[in-house]
Amino acid sequence: MSQTDTFLNQVWTDVSNAMRRMFELQPLTIATMMKLYNDIDTYFKSSERDNLILRASTNKPNTTNDSKQKDNQAKGKENDKSNESKQKDDQENDKEVDTIIPGGELYFYLKNFLKQYLTTIHANGNNLVDEDFLRFYGKTWEIYQLVCQVMNKSFTSMNNNWIARQREKNNNQNIYDVYTMSMQMWQDIFFKETTQSLAQTCLKLIKKERNGEKVESSLIRQVLQSYVSAGFTEDERKNKNHKTTITPSLSTYVEYFEKQFIKETEEYYLLESQNYIEENSINDYIKKVSERLDQEEKRVRDYLHPTTLEKLIPKIEEILISKHIDRIQEEAIKLLHVERTGDLRIAHGLITRIRDANKPIQKELENFTYQTGLDAIDNIKATVNKEPKSYVEAILEVHERFSRIVMEGFCDEPGYRVAFDNACGKFINGNAVTKAARSGSGKSAELLAKYCDTLLKKGNKTEENDSDNKIGQIMVAFNYIHDKDVFQKFYGTMLAKRLVQQSSASDDNEELVITKLKEACGFEYSSKLQRMFQDIRISTHLIEEFKKDCEIKGKDIIDGFGVMVLTSNAWPFRSPSAFSLPNQLQPTYSLFTEFYTKKHSGRKLELIHEHSKGELQTLYTKPKYILQVSTYQMAILLLFNNVKSMTVESISDASQIEPELFRPVLLILLKSQVLKCSKITVSEELKESDIKNDYMIEVDESFKSKKVKINLNQAVKLVEQKDAENDGQKIEEERNFLIQAAIVRTMKARKQLDYNSLIEQIIPQLTSKFQPKILMIKKCIELLIEKEYLERDAKDITLYRYLP
Repeated sequence: MSQTDTFLNQVWTDVSNAMRRMFELQPLTIATMMKLYNDIDTYFKSSERDNLILRASTNKPNTTNDSKQKDNQAKGKENDKSNESKQKDDQENDKEVDTIIPGGELYFYLKNFLKQYLTTIHANGNNLVDEDFLRFYGKTWEIYQLVCQVMNKSFTSMNNNWIARQREKNNNQNIYDVYTMSMQMWQDIFFKETTQSLAQTCLKLIKKERNGEKVESSLIRQVLQSYVSAGFTEDERKNKNHKTTITPSLSTYVEYFEKQFIKETEEYYLLESQNYIEENSINDYIKKVSERLDQEEKRVRDYLHPTTLEKLIPKIEEILISKHIDRIQEEAIKLLHVERTGDLRIAHGLITRIRDANKPIQKELENFTYQTGLDAIDNIKATVNKEPKSYVEAILEVHERFSRIVMEGFCDEPGYRVAFDNACGKFINGNAVTKAARSGSGKSAELLAKYCDTLLKKGNKTEENDSDNKIGQIMVAFNYIHDKDVFQKFYGTMLAKRLVQQSSASDDNEELVITKLKEACGFEYSSKLQRMFQDIRISTHLIEEFKKDCEIKGKDIIDGFGVMVLTSNAWPFRSPSAFSLPNQLQPTYSLFTEFYTKKHSGRKLELIHEHSKGELQTLYTKPKYILQVSTYQMAILLLFNNVKSMTVESISDASQIEPELFRPVLLILLKSQVLKCSKITVSEELKESDIKNDYMIEVDESFKSKKVKINLNQAVKLVEQKDAENDGQKIEEERNFLIQAAIVRTMKARKQLDYNSLIEQIIPQLTSKFQPKILMIKKCIELLIEKEYLERDAKDITLYRYLP
C-alpha cells in the first residue's frame, strides 16, 4: 500500500467521523474543522498524487470502463481489498469515471456514505404519517443540508481539481461538486420515495388553514424549501456547459407540488364562491374575496416560492372576480352614490385587478360629479352676482367632497382622478350661471376673480392661516377654468385698484397669489401683475426722495402729498382725460414733474384722474369734517371757496370734467348732501337726468354726519360699465392675436400643413390661456391669408403653405 493510499484512509476516517458527529448534532471545534480542511487540501497537493496524475494522463487516452479495469490492475497490491470493493460498486453506477486520479476514491467514499445514511434515515421515517412525517422530514432536511454545505466547503480542493477535471476535460456529466452530488442523493434516495406523501400532506394542511384551522405552517415551508434547494432535473444535470456546479431550479417544486397546489386551489375557490354568493349579500362577498386574496398573498410570502404568486393570483381572480364582475361593478356604483368610501375602496381593490373593469365606474364617477356640481350651482345661481363667494364655495364644496371619494374610495388612481377632473372642468365652465351670462364660460373666471378681490381686501375678517388655505382653494378652482385670460384681465384690474387705493389686506397674500399664478401659467401670465407690485415699491422710495429734495431746497408742498408712478403698459387703466388739476394742487404737482424728469429724462408723466384722490376739510361746519374725495369731486368742491352758488352748466365749464363723467360725480355729492339744490329732492331714486343745466347748486352748510371722516370717493357706474366693455373687447383682440401668432409660429416651422393637422397643433398651444373656438381659428386663418402670411393650395383648398 502506497503512502498516498495510507493518507487517503486517514483522511477518509476523519471525514466520515466528522460527518457522523454532525448528523448526530454533536459539536465540532473550529480546530477540528480546520484540520479536516487542511488534510484534504494536503492530500490533493501530495507528490504521490502528482505522479499518479501524470501517469494516468500518459497511459490512458480515454476513460472507458475497460481502461479503468486495466489501470486498476496496474495498481496491483497497492490498494487493499475494501477499497477495491468500494470502487467496484461506484464504477458500476458511474461509468467512465477516472478513479485512478486521486480524488475519485474520496468522492465515491463520500457518495456511498451519504447513500447509506439516507437509506437508513428513510427507513426510520417509514412508520410516520401526516404532520409527524413532515416534522421528521423537515428536521432531517435541515440537518442534511447544513452538513452538506459544511462538507462542500471542506472539499473545495476536490471540487476545484478532480471534479472540475471530470466535468470539463473528460466530459463526464455524472460527476458534480460535493453539494450538488449530495442534493442528487437526497433526490434519488429520500425525496422521490416520499414526494407524493409530502405533497399531499402539505396540501391537506393548506386546506385546513383555508378553512380557519390553525396549522404549523413552518412544516410546509421546510418541505417546500427542500423542493427548491434540491430541485434539478436529469436534463439539467446533463447540461452542455460543463459547469462544476448545477444551479438549483424550480422544476422539482413546480412538477411535484405547484401544479397540484394551483389545481386544488381552483377547485376550492370555485366551490366556495358559488356557495358564499348564494347565501350572502354581494357586499359581503366582496369583502370575503378581498380577505381571501390577502390570505393567499400572505400564504405565498410565508411558505411558498415567490414565483407561485404570479401563477396563482390570476387563477383566483378569474374564479372569484371575473365570473361575478357585473354584480361587483353594480355594487361599487351603489357605494359611490351613497359615498361609503370604506366599502368602495374594497370593491375597487377587486375591480382594478380585472382589465378594463374600471371604465364603467370611472364613467359613473364623472357623471355623478358633473350632475352634483350642476345642482349645487343651480341652487345659488340667483345670488352669485352679488355674492361671488357663494359661487366659488359651491364649486369648492363639490370638489372637496368628490376629491375625498377619489382619494379614499379609489386610492387616487390616475384613471379616476382624470374622470373627476373632467367632470369638474365641465360643470365649472358650463352651468346655469355661465349659460345665463353673455360671456359664457368666462363668467366663472370673472366670479373667481371677484371672490379673490373680496378675500384680499381689507376688512375680510380672515385669519392669516385661513387666508393661505383659501388661496390654495382658489388655485384649485382656477386650474379648472378654461378662460384663464378672462381671469387674468379681471384679476389684474382688481389688483390695480387694490394697490392704487391701498386697500389690500396683506402684501404677502397678494404676492402669494401672483406666485401661484406664475407656477400654474408661467412667467408671461403673471409678469404684468408683478410689475404692478414693483411700481408701487419704487413709488414709495420715489416720494421719499422728492420730499427730501423739497425740504433741502425749501420748497413748500401740500401736506400728505403722494404719487404713484405706474408703467403705462402694465396697468389696466384708461388713457387720461383732458381734465386739469385744481389750482391748489398745481404747484406741488409741477415741482414733482420737474423732479421726476430730471431723474428720468425722456419719460412722460400723465395723470390718471379717475384713480386719484385726496382729502378736504370743511371749515363751515361744527365739527369740522374730513371728506375723502376723488380728484373730480375735489375740483367741484374747491370751486365753492370763491362763490356761494353756481349753475350746473357753470360748474361743468369751470371743472373741465368730461361730460359723461360730470353728472355721475355731481350726483354723488348731491346724494351725500355735501352740496344741495333747491329744485332737487334727495332720494335713492334721484338720477343723473334729474340734474338740469340751469339748476343752481350751493354748499349745504347744515351738513351733518355721525362720522368725522366721510368717504365720498365712490366708483362711477358708467366708468365701470365702459371698462367692462373695453375688457371684453380687449380679450377678443388678444385672443385673435394669440391664435394668429400660434398659426404663424406653427406654419413657419412646418412650412406646409393641411387644415386638420394645423388645428391639432394650434389648440394645445392655446389651452393654457383659453379654449379656442374652431370658428375663431378659421377666421384667423383667412385673415393671415389676406395678410399674405399663408397661401391656400390651388388644387387642395384644405392645404396651407407658409409664405416667407
